[in-house]
Amino acid sequence: MSQASPSAISAEQIADWRGAIGRTSVLQQTLDEASLRRFAVAVGADTDVEKRPPPLAHWAWFLDAAEASRLGPDGHPQRGDGLLPPITLPRRMFAAAKLRFNTPLILGEPADLTLTVADLTLRQGKTGDLVFVELDRVLTQRGEVRVIERQTIVYRGQGEPLPPVAEAPTLDQDTGNLWTPTTVELFRFSAATFNAHRIHYDQPYARAVEGYPDLVVHGPLTAARLAGLAVRRAGGAPLKTFQFRAVAPLFVNQPVRLSAGDPSGGLAATRCDGAIAMSAEATI
Repeated sequence: MSQASPSAISAEQIADWRGAIGRTSVLQQTLDEASLRRFAVAVGADTDVEKRPPPLAHWAWFLDAAEASRLGPDGHPQRGDGLLPPITLPRRMFAAAKLRFNTPLILGEPADLTLTVADLTLRQGKTGDLVFVELDRVLTQRGEVRVIERQTIVYRGQGEPLPPVAEAPTLDQDTGNLWTPTTVELFRFSAATFNAHRIHYDQPYARAVEGYPDLVVHGPLTAARLAGLAVRRAGGAPLKTFQFRAVAPLFVNQPVRLSAGDPSGGLAATRCDGAIAMSAEATI
């Protein structure tokens, strides 16, 4: 049995990064209807957002609008410029989240979002070092906690380039809903969430620099699609809880099967080669 390679990250570096645990930032914004409508359009939801707000609607606001001078070469804000520590691993992914929805959000009124670095750990994966950062996001309005979210952000090394995904001869079209994300859809979601990560819109960069075979579908976009499927299956009832975990990347212009199990609340996004790209659970 082969042994894992020793970590290239020193204990001192980890201790320094873990010094960010407990760091907090509070943002304030009025929850405007226009931002929510753009988000709804971007995730394929109903645009009558006053009557039927899209699942995961809170992602429409509190966007990180960093100046161009503060962006790194990948389009993300520069490391160490903000709440998160300056982790040196080159690749960053939004890997998972757990959410609880206590009460509906109120359009047209101010809200507060409190962000807290909850934890930071070093692990070993197939590509080497992995740094997991847990980020808590708590949205309050009128003095009530309305949304609680814990995001898991993973940093990793460059790794080897990924081969193209070969479509299976027969993708099961009888179970779940087929969705083929397009370049326009990826661009619109990037715009609606002010996400400048270049793997979602810059194909030469995605291939030559980050080693992907094509443009990468946003994990939150896939999560929003799965959450929307769960709500539709429940007749439009709002979510109480939702959690998801990204397992493998999805790529532009390749069909994805979105499926909802019953009655466990399990959901999945399956790639055209049959691999699970994202698993999720929802309660209504």
